[in-house]
Amino acid sequence: MTYEEKFEELYKRQPDGETFCPYRICPIGAHSDHNLGKITGFAIDRGIHIAYSPKHNGVIEMTSLQFPKRAQWHIREIGGKTGDWADYLRGATWALAKKHVLSVGLSGVIEGTLPIGGLSSSAAVILAFLDALCRVNGIQLSSRELIQVAFTAEKDYVGMNIGTLDQSCEVLSRKNSLLYLDCRDDSYELIPAPASMPSYRVMVFFSGLEHSLLSSKYNMRVDELRAGVYALQALSGMDYGKFHEANARDVPFAVYQEYRDRLPAQWARRCEHWYTEFQRMEAGAEAWRRGDLETYGRLSFESGWSSIHNWESGAPEQIRLYEIMRETDGIYGGRFAGAGFKGCCLALVRPECVDAIRETVTRKYLSAFPEMKEKYGVYVCDTADGVRA
Repeated sequence: MTYEEKFEELYKRQPDGETFCPYRICPIGAHSDHNLGKITGFAIDRGIHIAYSPKHNGVIEMTSLQFPKRAQWHIREIGGKTGDWADYLRGATWALAKKHVLSVGLSGVIEGTLPIGGLSSSAAVILAFLDALCRVNGIQLSSRELIQVAFTAEKDYVGMNIGTLDQSCEVLSRKNSLLYLDCRDDSYELIPAPASMPSYRVMVFFSGLEHSLLSSKYNMRVDELRAGVYALQALSGMDYGKFHEANARDVPFAVYQEYRDRLPAQWARRCEHWYTEFQRMEAGAEAWRRGDLETYGRLSFESGWSSIHNWESGAPEQIRLYEIMRETDGIYGGRFAGAGFKGCCLALVRPECVDAIRETVTRKYLSAFPEMKEKYGVYVCDTADGVRA
């Protein structure tokens, strides 16, 4: 059953509107945005769909095809988190209400077109929902405002130590262009694929492990990086303020090189990832500008290696998928699709090799983890425009 069919089943009529927000992939720039780094990314042509109609009594009533239990709250009585899938939508309502007066609720049905796990489904859900809620209330947000409201919802209501990577990719991206974003000042560039660049497609390999940032070590890793940065500031005599204000972008690479041996080992590894990822980011953007997909792909593989060994993320299943991708002909590059604590891996691939890659990766992965046969999946995608393109 589709989200449209479910809406008609529940409400005995067709919806008044529909919204869509794409998922995103970030081949280079992992674990960088929360410390004001840089990222490269794309939106892809799979994502979150919502069918909806306004409710003039101010009630919001949402159903998900992926999760049980209909969620309900009032636009002026949102309440606190309940620990269920709808916390992201409650957070979106809360964040939008801080900026705008809401008078109309909505009833809606949500459907995600890929398994949850590393494609920023939480940001996509928030953005698609915000689009619907803004429409029924006659609110128009700029791209910057939409990104900021979605960011506030996930960071300040849900409680994730995120940056703006996910929201920016899902709003600002344009088909066949690389989004090159500086998270320090939110400046960005859309770099078109040059005519000289070889063709490519995106493949997403779902490990079968469902992914939830809230139950992962995501926040811990961010705190470990920040602790390393805080220590570098102190060791080098730099001025520093509150712990949560420490950002790797504010500490020069030369300072890290001089004092890294005095950091606890795990803090040093988090810093090593951030600084080398920043270098990969800049090199990757220039490779894309030249149409050098081979170099861009190699840098994406290196990002994946650092995510495993320096950031220390990735379940065994996901790490094995990454290793298989590195062994497989026809793949330019790839890494974990998101934070890397379960979920998906992504790859940029030669279009003519899609079938062979699917067969090879599937055979090797299920040989290692046969218990994942019913959950594992391979999806072939293309880049896409962001929400409200």
